[in-house]
Amino acid sequence: MCRQVTCPRCDKASWAGCGQHVSQVLAGVPKNQRCRCTAQEKAAWKKEHSFFRRLFGGGRKTTG
Repeated sequence: MCRQVTCPRCDKASWAGCGQHVSQVLAGVPKNQRCRCTAQEKAAWKKEHSFFRRLFGGGRKTTG
């Protein structure tokens, strides 16, 4: 079963689940308020903003 979620990249309505119930899940959401991010954009955002990346500084080198 699918459920409505908020896209972490654009903060618009999206869905999670099997994909067979998307039209039902987003039925009450106007099309201009729905996420239009691609799967690749979402994956890149999640990788960039992962818990461990934030915790350990994202691999940034420190000078000193």
